[in-house]
Amino acid sequence: MTGSSTSASDADKYSATYVHTISEAGRLLPSASKWNSIELDFKVLPQSSTGYDSLPSSYSKSYDYELVITDKTHYKRFLYISSTVAFLILALGLVLHFLPRKNHHHESAKNLSLAVNQAITFFDAQKSGNYPSKSPIKFRGSSGLRDGNTGNTRADLVGGFYDSGNNIKFTFPTAYTITLLSWSVIEYHQKYEDIGELEHIKDVIRWGSDYLLKVFVAPNATSEPTILYSQVGSAGNDTQNPGSNDINCWQRPEDMSYERPVSVCDETASDLAGEIVAALSAASIVFKEENEYSQRLTKAAEKLYGITEKKDKIHKAVTYTTIDACGGEARKFYNSSGYKDELVWGGTWLFFATGNYTYLDYATTNFAAASNNETIADKGIFYWNNKLTATAALLTRLRFFHDLGFPYEKALGLSSKMTDQLMCSYLSKQNFNRTPGGLILLRPDYGEPLQFAATASFLSKLYKDYLTLLGRSGGNCTKCDGFSLEMLQSFSISQVNYILGDNPRKMSYVVGFGDHYPTKVHHRSASIPWDGQFHSCAEGNRWLRSQDRNPNILLGAMVAGPDHFDGFSDERDKPWFTEPSIASNAGLVAALIANHGPNLGLDQMGIFEKVQLDSRVP
Repeated sequence: MTGSSTSASDADKYSATYVHTISEAGRLLPSASKWNSIELDFKVLPQSSTGYDSLPSSYSKSYDYELVITDKTHYKRFLYISSTVAFLILALGLVLHFLPRKNHHHESAKNLSLAVNQAITFFDAQKSGNYPSKSPIKFRGSSGLRDGNTGNTRADLVGGFYDSGNNIKFTFPTAYTITLLSWSVIEYHQKYEDIGELEHIKDVIRWGSDYLLKVFVAPNATSEPTILYSQVGSAGNDTQNPGSNDINCWQRPEDMSYERPVSVCDETASDLAGEIVAALSAASIVFKEENEYSQRLTKAAEKLYGITEKKDKIHKAVTYTTIDACGGEARKFYNSSGYKDELVWGGTWLFFATGNYTYLDYATTNFAAASNNETIADKGIFYWNNKLTATAALLTRLRFFHDLGFPYEKALGLSSKMTDQLMCSYLSKQNFNRTPGGLILLRPDYGEPLQFAATASFLSKLYKDYLTLLGRSGGNCTKCDGFSLEMLQSFSISQVNYILGDNPRKMSYVVGFGDHYPTKVHHRSASIPWDGQFHSCAEGNRWLRSQDRNPNILLGAMVAGPDHFDGFSDERDKPWFTEPSIASNAGLVAALIANHGPNLGLDQMGIFEKVQLDSRVP
């Protein structure tokens, strides 16, 4: 038989083959809600001449192949086999595309389970108060048992955490620490549980939230002031009595015998109040299965927020470090630049903790004002002084997975755009410089770069996980070409790997992790022998100036980090290189758990457990 043109009816006998839609980045991905489809035409058979096919073409719609087919059955079999092979090749390609791929640039070769354990253990070394007998840290004991009872103050302020290498307890960074640690558990509690660290991290959070319940004393009557204890311990420079405070005296907290004054604020210290509200609210979600304790945290947060918001409305809110008796000493260490971001941050967390839309109303109404108050130096940075970028990520999360629509769409849309721009700023290398070894420098004039890199790592990986759950392949920005999920993953893990030793010095900046790490950390407890003997301030100075290694390993402590050129000096008397802090380690823990393991491990809807549709919206 001589082959000639094939009719359209022959082609109609063959069904079309479909695959899933192609994403904006050209990758085959599922929709967030349902599978769409596109038609693939393998061109195995000549096509019909209908519609646009009738336009002139360089190819004829009919062909005379002069093909002699001696057996029609064999010809049909050939067509079926060819079509089947083509389909199998396509199917194999799709399978290979969706299989998990190991990529050394996107996954850490480090033992992140060990790193998470060690980073949490640092907080055990910072505990103040009645020290737990089962603590993994064996060079610490009970301390600060008279905290709150000094001078004219009579309060129970036993507990909490020592801030860093000194023996001062600052409420502001403590509250930030508890908020961030709680957030990491709310998002990644399954990961914590999988590596056996869930109870460990919850113990640390409870230790902090118990203390925060103590620092807030609500008035019994409207005429009485609200009390917020902002600091225990002194950072003064008393040259006549050099051993009279926590800075001048190099001494273990167990040996402290000097006076530890207490700084007192009222409800006008809105940044301090807002951060405490955020911490108590986030912690209440962590402990939601312990109903009584969770409600206690929530009620305290609501009471404090109600008092503070009123002060904001009548324009009497201020930053706590502007009040000498409240945060005069703290401004040397934690000088807050504004309060709007903390109130918006606190309102957002309180909304998630209670489902009360009043708090979301405040957060979304004031989000733009908080954004306008952000200082230039803090743009795009998440740390103890700036919560705006983190609030934007939380509100974006709400828009992605529990979109409430009117009247919140404007604020949620703004937060989403801000978060996209934040990711682009991390990746573009135009907004922020990097060290030669690849560490991002978010606040180059401030020093201590690791704390900022850690929170950037956490936010970028968290946002990558949000987009993955949505089935998106990346995001768009107005000033760059956008970003892919792989770019976010690569950036996030690169910062973690740098901290853990992938840097020009081949040094892990986390004490105890790896074979090469800082050994002369600026830390009182770590540098003085745990020998059962009392050591005075004068004796402590000997250890401060010693060139020997610390006798105690401060496991999991992330030090301040290198300079702009990856240089680092492992010297005890240079805290700008070697001092750790609880606020910095909170960011480290969050970044480590976010990047742990190949599985997503994100709890998509748990944070919305208390959130119902707003009955006020018709």
